[in-house]
Amino acid sequence: MIVDDIFSVPETGVLLGLDPGTKTVGIAVSDGARIAATPLETVRRTKFTADAKQIFALYDDRACVGIILGLPLNMDGSAGPRVQSVQAFARNLLAVRDVPLCFWDERLSSAAVERTLLAADTRRDKRKQVIDKMAAAYILQGALDRLRS
Repeated sequence: MIVDDIFSVPETGVLLGLDPGTKTVGIAVSDGARIAATPLETVRRTKFTADAKQIFALYDDRACVGIILGLPLNMDGSAGPRVQSVQAFARNLLAVRDVPLCFWDERLSSAAVERTLLAADTRRDKRKQVIDKMAAAYILQGALDRLRS
């Protein structure tokens, strides 16, 4: 079920953060106390059924209670084609299994992660390997911070 705001996700338990792109899905997970988000892995997208199976395997393995899904709004807050794609991804994911899912504004998440990796002098090939899962962690951490405020 898509929940309207972050405060509608279950009050306790581990959350899974997703940053869906056209070629990959970055995945992060919160700790049980919901203090920190940790990058988990990047799933290379193939067929949706296989992608969903991988995502829900991680969801079950970590005993998650909900999903925070990055929503790529335009800088002015409007919804473009990528938002429609992510909303379709969410609907398809929920057709596989109905779990609490909340969208989270992900504007500038990849840019922020890229800046962090550049500041750490991370090589380009290494940045490419980790940016999606780190963006998922950045998105999830934003949601966790909001839940604690």
